[in-house]
Amino acid sequence: MKPLFIISSPFNTYSGYGARSRDIIKAIIATEKYDVKLISQRWGNTPFGFCKDNSEWSNLLELSIPPQVNSKPDIWMQITIPSEFQSIGKYNIGVTAGIETTLSPGEWVEGINRMDLNLVSSNHSKNTFLSTILEKKDKNGNILGKVKVEKPIEVLFEGANTDVYKSQNTPCSLDIQIKEDFAYLFVGHWMQGDMGEDRKNIGLLIKAFYETFKNKAKKPALILKTTQVGSSYTDRDEILRKINLIKDTVKSNDLPNVYLLHGEFTDDEMNEIYNHSKVKAMISLTKGEGFGRPLLEFSLSKKPIIVSGWSGHMDFLDEKFNTFLGGILTNVHQSSANQFLLPESQWFSPDHMQINQVLKDVFENYKKYIDGGKRQAYKSRKEFSWEAMKDLLSSLLETNIPEFPTQIELKIPQLKKVESPKIEKVNG
Repeated sequence: MKPLFIISSPFNTYSGYGARSRDIIKAIIATEKYDVKLISQRWGNTPFGFCKDNSEWSNLLELSIPPQVNSKPDIWMQITIPSEFQSIGKYNIGVTAGIETTLSPGEWVEGINRMDLNLVSSNHSKNTFLSTILEKKDKNGNILGKVKVEKPIEVLFEGANTDVYKSQNTPCSLDIQIKEDFAYLFVGHWMQGDMGEDRKNIGLLIKAFYETFKNKAKKPALILKTTQVGSSYTDRDEILRKINLIKDTVKSNDLPNVYLLHGEFTDDEMNEIYNHSKVKAMISLTKGEGFGRPLLEFSLSKKPIIVSGWSGHMDFLDEKFNTFLGGILTNVHQSSANQFLLPESQWFSPDHMQINQVLKDVFENYKKYIDGGKRQAYKSRKEFSWEAMKDLLSSLLETNIPEFPTQIELKIPQLKKVESPKIEKVNG
């Protein structure tokens, strides 16, 4: 009998954690060593229904069970933020992308310590957890002790589906109409924070792009594939409003064009966008990443990447093949801070002057960046595929999960009937 392996995750949501969950679930099923059952959980305000809408994943719905676990499973896994980790199984595994700053919340460290094994997406996440040491206080401010990581943490990178994400020359089926022949692409959520302070740093990217190419005779375009919380018209209009507010701060009537791609796209459609003939490079001024999945997937298109030189994506992006922006670590701004992004923690602020220089140089001297894009694609395909992730996960499970006692049916052997010896009477 196979060990019962229950996984609680947002596998049925349209979210980054949903994609991560599906990849891990698929990898665990592929080992054929476990009786896998799934509990569907929500992920913020992201919509449900991914598996129903994408037939290749519909089989996961057949493995779903109610959220109430009445008996202790052999293995319990949760794919979520660590504060939600619970110790429910005989062996418990927590999976998280981790935090994008230099300091983890105390509740997250306590969650890590509730599990027997923790898997994070990058060395940045692992190092942040291990370096976080906090004082635990009671309601009166009395120090009760130190909070630090006491349970194992291993890095399990987020592998790309190289059957989908790859370089291709087929025409894009999407109706993406831009007049420019050269476009930078950004992919990511536009989160809370003042300009230059939101985690993905979209506001600063737009501002820097406008300032760099204003009044130029020849201009590139900037394509933003972004949302805030969903794909509604209200969300789209709010993003357009924010773009126009930034545009109004630039003193020029001759600005480059910024285009918005809004809504949900399939993996195949995203790969078409990455390979669009007018998309020449990806750019991200991110302040911090637990991993940076769009950067990995785009890298398989063999095109150049411009990105902040700090945090999770440094595991898979090679500095010899990509353009890393310099900068400094600064405290998380109050406009971005919340219960997870602590104001006393730090993240990356890229150098503004270098942003302008790199944007201009990649546009004007594109050919010198092409070879690096091709080399990074080879590295990504070879070392950071879903198959490579699956093999690493299988090894981690085999190494760490103990053997569980199995119930064996007791079979009593059939005994032959033995007749008692006959006793003959002796006359005497």
